[in-house]
Amino acid sequence: MFDFVNRKKRVVQVIMGLAVLPFLFWGVESYRSDGRDGYVAIVDGEEIPRREYEQALRDHHERMRSTLGANFDSAMLDSFEVRNSVLERLIQQKLLHREATNNGFVVLDSQLVKTIRDIPAFQKENKFSKRQYEDLLRNQGLTPTIFESRVRQELLLQQLLDGYSEHGFVPKIVVDKVRYLSEVQREISQSKISLEKFLSQVIPEESEISAYYDKYKADFNLPERARIEYLVLSLDAVAKNETVSDEAVSKYFEEHQDEFGQPEERKASHILVSVPTDALEDEKQVARNKAEEILEQVKQNPEQFAEIAKERSDDPGSATRGGDLGFFARGVMVKSFEDKIFSMQLDEISDIVETDFGLHVIKLTGIKEEKRPDLGDVREQIERKLKIEMVGSIFGEIAEDFSNIVYEQGDNLQAAAEKFELAIQQTDWIARNSTEPAILANEKLLSVIFSNDSISNQRNTEAIEVKPNTFVSARILEHKPATAQSLLVVRDQIVDKLKKQMAEVMAVKEGQLTLARLQAGEEDVVGVTWSDTKLVSYMQSQGLDHEALRAIFRVEVTNKLPAYTGTVNPEGGFNLIRISKVIEPAVAEETKVNNFSKQLQQMITQEEMSSYLTALRQQYDVKIKQEN
Repeated sequence: MFDFVNRKKRVVQVIMGLAVLPFLFWGVESYRSDGRDGYVAIVDGEEIPRREYEQALRDHHERMRSTLGANFDSAMLDSFEVRNSVLERLIQQKLLHREATNNGFVVLDSQLVKTIRDIPAFQKENKFSKRQYEDLLRNQGLTPTIFESRVRQELLLQQLLDGYSEHGFVPKIVVDKVRYLSEVQREISQSKISLEKFLSQVIPEESEISAYYDKYKADFNLPERARIEYLVLSLDAVAKNETVSDEAVSKYFEEHQDEFGQPEERKASHILVSVPTDALEDEKQVARNKAEEILEQVKQNPEQFAEIAKERSDDPGSATRGGDLGFFARGVMVKSFEDKIFSMQLDEISDIVETDFGLHVIKLTGIKEEKRPDLGDVREQIERKLKIEMVGSIFGEIAEDFSNIVYEQGDNLQAAAEKFELAIQQTDWIARNSTEPAILANEKLLSVIFSNDSISNQRNTEAIEVKPNTFVSARILEHKPATAQSLLVVRDQIVDKLKKQMAEVMAVKEGQLTLARLQAGEEDVVGVTWSDTKLVSYMQSQGLDHEALRAIFRVEVTNKLPAYTGTVNPEGGFNLIRISKVIEPAVAEETKVNNFSKQLQQMITQEEMSSYLTALRQQYDVKIKQEN
């Protein structure tokens, strides 16, 4: 798929990502790490230090801030998914480094020197500047030794991975077959045989009801439950009690204008004429002639831009949407492409614009003006940020005090509530797998709540960090063990389940018999009413499930149409499907076939890489500290 992001080599991305220094508060655990808490995982005997993990989190934080600009919200990173993905990337790096070393890969000093010398940030007047190199590293708190070690490691990993990323191959026959299957369309209509029409015809026998209950009795047990009270200590809650002066708010607003408002965004559509980077002059001229022809066609019929893009653009990612690229701000697209768009008037059509991807004809279709809020609009946001900064440096001590009090005065939460000005909250009945209230839906916390000690002694749990900078201590008020429900209580539920199962069997049987009649040539089967026709393909499923699509395209379509197939409906019943027309894909231009081949190659490469990483994970011993 066409991508306007200006891609760099992997090693350069890593190098630029090193320019991250601000310390961010990622949870009280980082304040009290000791020898036991000095690592987050062990990969084949090698520890991943906590400090390395926290630095990786900060790097990720800063990359997101740089990418999203004014739309960045640090709260979006305070989740298990983000923190876990960062840890998994570190584990993958360790595994790959171990594999590269074990397989004898090395990075020559000459390779390292050339890579660093070729980095534009270290050049002055297109030549490597040692002084600029040392100054830039010093400004980032790095020494040449540390930096060069990181670059050497990235080059080592690149050697290992290039075997997958640079040498993927897809046979032409596979490309042609996959492209055909992705573009061929079939016109279908459906007739659904619903299980509901059979529900009134079935009545389970008492013996069937009893047998079902005996077999699945455990499914009807009432789970272990408890009513609890709990306290939540969070950085936000503590910060709310602080005060910030108007002068501090005004000063922050003046010094951080870029954090507020919305930069100008523009919406554009384009038609791409792809030009390979190694194209000969004759090929380039052919592409330019085609682009000029398209430009003339668009200028004569500007209202048909989308239709022309669908038919003639070499960008498969946007062509299906009429060339639409959506809204974007500066810094997202290739510079020459972006500069042109931000100089155009609404509905203007550009001349031919050249980029590394080829030649473009562009239409500007929308403008969102830059928005600059007043201080009053963001005062609350600034106050919250400043309050959190004030409390952040001491929150570790506050959390430690909270942990001590709920432990030392373990028979109630009142003392901790009064000291930290927190409200004691209560739940209705909850189970070990409850998801509400969300603040308690933490596996470790629920495990502690339902531990034997908490149940028998009704003491406060330890303070558990359920998410970054948020601690909870809970106490059981009332507990009920898991109990079995009698057949009399659950009989109606069982009857409903059995009736649906029996009706499902009848619906499928009728569907299969009807399908056989249709396939035998009976076109007017009584009771079959067909829906309106629609075109479906593997790329445009029109709401069909995967099994239905497979059934439709497995049918051998001859000159005699309609053809029939059918599948069991995932929601119950049976779907009869009539195929009335086959629309073959148009003959594609060579550039489109080449682009599709590259996409397919990338997909296969990604699958191979994923399988390789999975195999590495199984080959080496990896242990993660679950409490982290």
